[in-house]
Amino acid sequence: MPQSVPSLPRRAARTLRTSLFVQVALALVLGIAVGKLWPGFASDLQPLGDGFIRLIKTIISPLVFCVVVVGIAKAGDLKAFGRIGLKALIWFEVASTFALIVGLLAANLVQPGSGMNVDPSTLNAAAVDAKTDGGSLPSTTEFILHALPTSFIGAFAENSLLQVLILACLVGAALLHLGHTKVPQVLPAIEQAQEIIFAIVGFVMRLAPIAVFGAMAVLIGNYGLGVIETYGKLIALCYAAAALFIALLAVALKMVTGLSLWKFLRYIREEMLLALGTASTESVMPRVMQKLRKAGARDDAVGLVLPTGYSFNLDGASLYLSIGTLFIAQAVGVDLSLSQQITVVLVLMLTSKGMAGIPGSAFLALSATASSLGAIPAGAVALLLGVDRIMDSMRVVTNLLGNCVAVFAVSRWEGALDLERARKVLDREIDVTGDEDDVAGADEAAVPAQLAKKEPAPEVS
Repeated sequence: MPQSVPSLPRRAARTLRTSLFVQVALALVLGIAVGKLWPGFASDLQPLGDGFIRLIKTIISPLVFCVVVVGIAKAGDLKAFGRIGLKALIWFEVASTFALIVGLLAANLVQPGSGMNVDPSTLNAAAVDAKTDGGSLPSTTEFILHALPTSFIGAFAENSLLQVLILACLVGAALLHLGHTKVPQVLPAIEQAQEIIFAIVGFVMRLAPIAVFGAMAVLIGNYGLGVIETYGKLIALCYAAAALFIALLAVALKMVTGLSLWKFLRYIREEMLLALGTASTESVMPRVMQKLRKAGARDDAVGLVLPTGYSFNLDGASLYLSIGTLFIAQAVGVDLSLSQQITVVLVLMLTSKGMAGIPGSAFLALSATASSLGAIPAGAVALLLGVDRIMDSMRVVTNLLGNCVAVFAVSRWEGALDLERARKVLDREIDVTGDEDDVAGADEAAVPAQLAKKEPAPEVS
């Protein structure tokens, strides 16, 4: 007898039960509705999003440590790992500088702050201090010193990704030096710990729709939709500039690897929607790492490039900072010369690095830039207080895509990318969705051919 076709309500219920994308999309819509209709109640939902982010942050450091150690040990070549790091830093600097330039060109063309004629003395500069908790961006020396761990446990306790990366590199190098015969139990134990962490990720991700609902309700409840009218020109410019930059990323990815960014977007659509809803790229780092590995990027490349990019490759933040600097200058009637705008790029090249995890870091970078120019009142940065949260979606999407493209590009550059597998995964010829709800590790087929054979991949010129 022919099998009966499930009814439409049953198919809809099954899709809602099994598809994270549908769950998060529905939570996003419900959050907007609740924030609009009951803003007072919506403001009390902050713990929903914050709790989810806390759970994700708990597992990021041990996950990065395990992936990097296993990647170095399996690749069997510490020099290759050093080359990956150097190539990643080169890519990061070029990409973020290009983002700054795109932002400056867009702001000069559209002039989003012209005609506002704001008197800086009427602005509440103390509000910026409240937003930044009275902190300051670290100097270059402080940033480098802070990246060096003072305690093995402390690096994990403080959730400092750069410190964890350094520890992972040291442990991976030690494993290579000692060889598997002297410490035969260590690498299997780390691999098993990695499987446990990915299983925990699967459990925590079931809470993602609740987190998105709470975060979106709070956003709309606190800021409403009126801010879009007030800052409409600036918001439209930032999102248009981000769209242009993402299109350029797509071209770069196609030229370097031959892969399609749009197909990759379809591949990580659940993670992208979750990052949008929670306004945090950290919330999706574990799953994005897993998906990049399944798409053919070698473990050591994923483990080094993606976490490092969270500190060094903030393309979305770079766009926002360059546009924001010119916006506040135009709003207070300051006409920046070409040399001053070049100074803006040079200053932001430094201040935009290592911003991740610092409260109000965008305002600290803007204040530092304004002070270095001497022409923009530092208090004018307060003009962006009302719109900063609305820009999170733009920054999150651009930052996340920029770092994923960096993983593919650097992996291809180093010969650490199984390009054939990547094409098949993005073209849906290989199904890797069956174990996404149970992300306790990929099977052997999900590991690039180079690692399965434990042989280094050939160098790509």
